[in-house]
Order: sequence, then structure tokens, then C-alpha cells
Amino acid sequence: MQGKLYYQDAYIQTFSARILKQGNDETGKNYVVLNQTAFYPTGGGQPHDTGQIADSAVLNVEEVNGEIRHYLESPIELAESDVTCTIDWERRFDHMQQHAGQHILSAAFDHLFGYKTVGFHMGDENLTIDLATEELTKEEASKAEELANNIILENRRIETKWVTEAELSQYNLRKETKVKEDIRLVIIPDFDYNGCGGTHPKATGEVSAVKILDWEKQRKNTRIQFACGLRVIRKLGEKQNVLLQLTNLLNAPEKDMEQAVIRLLENEKQLTQALEQAKESLLQYEAKELADRDQTVITKVFENRTIQEIQKLARMIVSAYDNSLVFFVATDGTRLQMVCARGKARTENMKKLIGEILPLIEGKGGGNDSFAQGGGEALLTGEQILDKLVTIVK
Repeated sequence: MQGKLYYQDAYIQTFSARILKQGNDETGKNYVVLNQTAFYPTGGGQPHDTGQIADSAVLNVEEVNGEIRHYLESPIELAESDVTCTIDWERRFDHMQQHAGQHILSAAFDHLFGYKTVGFHMGDENLTIDLATEELTKEEASKAEELANNIILENRRIETKWVTEAELSQYNLRKETKVKEDIRLVIIPDFDYNGCGGTHPKATGEVSAVKILDWEKQRKNTRIQFACGLRVIRKLGEKQNVLLQLTNLLNAPEKDMEQAVIRLLENEKQLTQALEQAKESLLQYEAKELADRDQTVITKVFENRTIQEIQKLARMIVSAYDNSLVFFVATDGTRLQMVCARGKARTENMKKLIGEILPLIEGKGGGNDSFAQGGGEALLTGEQILDKLVTIVK
């Protein structure tokens, strides 16, 4: 552990190190191994650090076969002297805040309700824990959040300690440790004792705040999305900007925003219903006009009409006129769609009929004896298809 400077001091931002090895992994990515490093490698739910080694950007850090590999944007010219290394402190401190905040929130749920944390994920935007409970109430979430923030306000020490497996019995651990040697505990005295290999601040006050954003059921668990530290401020700013835009768009103050949105949705629902009724009336009028031509075989080519519309038109006609036979084609210039329908007084097989046309346009379709539809490439014109359909039934 001597070469892992991030365990000696999580606040190290710059350090010097000697390059022990430079190479390429099996995917061809360039990396270096240092004699000591403050770059934290991905592990324990915490993402890796980034920064600079000499004049090359560190893109990723992974521990592979016992060595910490620093994946670089470009190779480094090897030198006999040490190289200067710099941690991206903004990213590192964000991870410290999020990880410590997760410990505090998980411990709060454990203390209050006995809900164990069975999963943890820290991304650049989202932070989640999975609790071993199928249900979580708003009251429970609020109480856990309140306790977590009280622990933060108390600015309790956050300690780290290396222990043996035999010494674990001295501590009231929140969960069993996965490792059996080189066990590192992260401790908030009289509140949380947990095995962890991540980086953390020296005191809970540096976490600043914890805010639960949302939760959802995940199989038999509940996944909680939350934010800590500076992310809380950033998300508050993002949400406030959205809210201010909505107040302007809806011409309503923040406190009346919910009712304004409800009214807007109700108006939209009413307008949608009115529009659908109007469309239905127009289709009925169009169906009557098409059927009033004193013809039993009714055909038409439509431009840029949906298959649903021409299906509805065909059904309106054949349901009102038992002796009618309807052939419709809709085209958008590149594809054709067809509908074949018959009234109950007729005996032609529509599925068989459309099946004779579809191969001509490399199409597919289906249906039954009285109603069938299909579509394909515009290899024929709509008029040519109608001519073929009419010719077949004569």
C-alpha cells in the first residue's frame, strides 16, 4: 500500500513519480506504471481519477494484475528523472463528496429502517444506491435524508483504518467485508463502520448536502437516485432555470405551476378529443362521398395518407354497403400500402387477392377473407395496382 498515495492522503493534488513501465494493453491502448501514484483506479463503485502525467493527459486508471495502469492520451518520452503528475482535483473532490455522502445516506436508511444497501453506482451525472426493500414511502425517504444532512451538519470526523480479519469483530459493521486481507474501514464514529477502498473527505461537513432526487422499484429492491455536495447546487440551478422558463411560458408563478400544467394538459386532452371527433366526421363524409358514386367496386389512390386512415375508410364503406368491394392504395413516392375489403354480401377472398399483388412490389401483408392489407416498394403506380385488382375480380 506504500505506493498508493491516495490512501496516505486523499487531498494530494500534485506529486512526483518515476515511470517503471510503459506499454500497450491487448487493445493497443498506451499506459504507464509508476513507482507511486495518487491517481485512484476504478473500483468499489468509484470511478477513476484523471489528470496529467508529464505532458500527457490521463484518460483512465485501472488496477490490472496488481499494477496500477495509467492510460494516456499519448506516450511519454522516458526520462531518468521523475515526472510531475497532477490530479484533476475538481473530479477527485466530487468523487470524495459523492462517496462519503453515499455512506452517510446508506447508514441513515440502515439506522432508521434496517434497509441494507445492496448496490451502489457513481456516474458523472447520476448517483444511485439499491436498498433491500420492495417499497419506500415519501416519509421514509424524507426521514433518511434529514438524518443524513444532520450528520453532515455535525461535521463528524471521517476516519480510515487498516485492520485484519480477526479485528473486524471489534466494529459494528454495516455490512460484511468482501476482502479477507488488507481490509480498510471508513468510519464515522458512532454512526457508520464500513469496509471501503474509496477516497473520502476528512469530515462529514465537506459533503455539504445530500438530496434524494427520485426512486423506483428494481426487482425486489428500490433504487434511489440522489446527489451530494456541489452536484446538489448544480442540479438546483438546472431545475431553477427550467422552472423560470416554465413560469414565463405558462405565465404563472412558481407556487401555481402545478395547477397551470394540469390545466394545460386538460386543455390539450380536450383539443385532442375534439380533433379526433372532427377527423372521424370528415372520414365518414369522405366514405359516404366515395360510396355514393353508384359503383359496387370502389377504388382510389391516396397521396400521403396513413394506412390507419384508409383502413378506417374501407371499413366504413363495407359496413354500410353490403355489396361493396373496396380497393385503396396509399403512396408516399417510395412505398405503397394497400387495403382490400368487401361487404358481407360478397364472396371474394381478400387475403388471396392481395397475395397476388404483393409479390409484384416485393411486399408483405396479411388479413382474412373479408379484409386484408399490405405494403411494399413503389415498383408499380397506385393506378396500375388498382387496374390489376379490378381485372382479377372481373
